[in-house]
Amino acid sequence: MAISAVLMLITLAVTMVIGMPITWALGGSIVVAITTDPHLSLSLITQKMFAGCNNFAMLALPAFFLAGDIMAKGGLSKRLVNFADTLVGWISGGISLVSIVACTFFAAISGSSVATTAAIGGLMYPEMVKRGYPKDYSAAVQAIGGTLGIVIPPSTVFVIYGNITNTSVAKLLMAGVIPGIICGIALCVWAYIKAKKEHFPVGSGFSFLRFLKSFRSAVWALLMPVVILGGIYSGIFTPTESAVVAVFYGFFVCICIYRELTGKGYWEIIQASSVTTANIMFLVVTAQIFGYLLTYYRVPVYVTDAFMAVASSPEVFMLLIVVLLTICGMFLEVGATNLILGPILAPIALKFGVDPVHFGLVFVFLLAMGQATPPFGTTLFVSCGVSGQPVSKVSRQVIPFVIVEVICALLFCFVPSLSTALGNLMS
Repeated sequence: MAISAVLMLITLAVTMVIGMPITWALGGSIVVAITTDPHLSLSLITQKMFAGCNNFAMLALPAFFLAGDIMAKGGLSKRLVNFADTLVGWISGGISLVSIVACTFFAAISGSSVATTAAIGGLMYPEMVKRGYPKDYSAAVQAIGGTLGIVIPPSTVFVIYGNITNTSVAKLLMAGVIPGIICGIALCVWAYIKAKKEHFPVGSGFSFLRFLKSFRSAVWALLMPVVILGGIYSGIFTPTESAVVAVFYGFFVCICIYRELTGKGYWEIIQASSVTTANIMFLVVTAQIFGYLLTYYRVPVYVTDAFMAVASSPEVFMLLIVVLLTICGMFLEVGATNLILGPILAPIALKFGVDPVHFGLVFVFLLAMGQATPPFGTTLFVSCGVSGQPVSKVSRQVIPFVIVEVICALLFCFVPSLSTALGNLMS
């Protein structure tokens, strides 16, 4: 391997260890590689940045961010929580199930795990504690529920992964539907078993009238993912166009139906979406340059040879991926893992004969799980921030939920049809 490639990887590792933001860590390693390689010029950076931005599919990112912020701040959270409460709140341990179901609904709108944990956790954590649930367990439920944010579409992580690995974004978005629902149900099953075992309080009985009333209030929010996925699946619009449709739909609901946003609220939404878009776009184009240099220095070839030497079959390869990404999730942020490992591992999966959409789903699902794994999971930290509980105590409560997600990951690894069925229907 060229000395420039070695210096690039060392620079990336050192800057990430000392806590430098991933964008600047990638940027610094790129500059080191180019300045130490006589065959490369710094003009490569501007050329690749322009080429990375000149992509129609990337327009979906700012639109999805804007749509998520609109719905998150437009009175959506409490309506979803009320609906989830009427749906499962009467079951043993019902309020913990409400948190998970509400997170699932909200994930299908925001596309962000952090936003899901913050929005739903801020409402549900105090309610769970009020009803007699342990504080550390209540915080753990919010952390694990938020992980579904990047699995259930619309998911900005799927959009980014699709662009950096040349995988169909539309099929990736559809791939997250069935696994996201299955994982949500599995988490609810464990929460129910835990509630039975610990004799957690039971809510009031099911009321069909109350269910209809809450459904009527939340129906406009629940329709948003239906509009997005229905449009993509039917071929009416592309994933990029669906993001713009989601923005207009969100504005219509907030202005004409819920009417809870003020003029200041709209300005805050635009500001937040603009800052997020700028940060993510800079991160993506930087990662694309880094990915180009990895290919230029044949790093994926060396990694492929290493996997080929260890993995004797696609099944063994997928098991190694589960182990690798579970460990990465304990220490690396989702964006870093996605942008660094995605372009390396996707071609290897293809050589093993793994369907690109299937691998993309497993890859992103493991990234999602990593957000709740101690010691550095992002939704774990957000939940601890919302609840004021120490990470050590919440981590002990979240580990059984993570084990449930590991089991789900293994299921998705070895039953490809769960992730490819809806996408194949689009072909």
